[in-house]
Amino acid sequence: MSAGRVTGSAAGPSLARFGLGTAAVGRPGYITLGRDLDLPADRSVEAMRARTHALLDAAFAAGVRYFDTARSYGRAEEFLGEWLAARPDAAAQVRVGSKWGYTYTAGWRVSGADAHEVKEHSVAVFDRQIKETRALLGPKPDVYLVHSVTPDSPALTDRALHARLAALATEGVRVGLSTSGPAQGDTVRAALEVTVDGRPLFTAVQSTWNVLEPSAGPALAEAHAAGWLVVVKEAMANGRLADRNATGPDTAGLRAVAARSGTSCDAVALAAVAARPWADLVLSGAATPEQLASNLTAAGLALDATDLTRLAALAEPAETYWRTRAALPWS
Repeated sequence: MSAGRVTGSAAGPSLARFGLGTAAVGRPGYITLGRDLDLPADRSVEAMRARTHALLDAAFAAGVRYFDTARSYGRAEEFLGEWLAARPDAAAQVRVGSKWGYTYTAGWRVSGADAHEVKEHSVAVFDRQIKETRALLGPKPDVYLVHSVTPDSPALTDRALHARLAALATEGVRVGLSTSGPAQGDTVRAALEVTVDGRPLFTAVQSTWNVLEPSAGPALAEAHAAGWLVVVKEAMANGRLADRNATGPDTAGLRAVAARSGTSCDAVALAAVAARPWADLVLSGAATPEQLASNLTAAGLALDATDLTRLAALAEPAETYWRTRAALPWS
């Protein structure tokens, strides 16, 4: 079957495979390319609250039922918690994932902060942040992840922390980790080996995977085979795969697939992730309702073997990808 836009067809991924992340709208500054074009000059708390609620409304109306947030996303948990409290019928239908381990330190500034967030995977930070998360999200989250684990993180070795996380899991929360950096695969495989009282501790992972940075794929397939929930973030490489940025010769294959399928580069990028059988959920990081609508056209977009081969040629060395990402400006 050739690539093409389909409506309600089993040929493409279903809308249930897509979620909405709140990193881009829970705080005034983020590293998505072109964000200065996406958001108005007014990035007050009230303006960003209204933007977040509008996106959540649009996502829910479209059929999205998974929302992702984190302690370090400015006021994202607060905004999402308010939305859930005001819409109990919606709250009963959605799953929420949040993350702990980073503390937001930018002071509601777009730029000028020494650091926008500070990472610490300690028992003390977990104890503080789980209380903060629950105060804002009520009975949520359904999934709680250690934020941005790398192979040297104490989250993989601290037995006292493991005991805290295991206790949380007994309350019905799915405990896991998110990953970042060129060694994501090593992190996931190390986490697969962590046990408490002979039972696996982690049962969920959120990792970066996109057509530029596919290196974590084999490890994520192993996690999926072990029964983990696998959530994919940064499917659009922080905006590098959006139409307005995918203009160079290195993304010609992406543009060709988009032209062939009669859709946008962002939809193709998300559909390429959803084509992986191990990817349970693919997050949109949209900052506007229009971006969200475009992202969600990935649902029902079937990519054939020729398309996937062409997209695979876009892959960069993992070290190159993460070096580029680290240099993206906050805007």
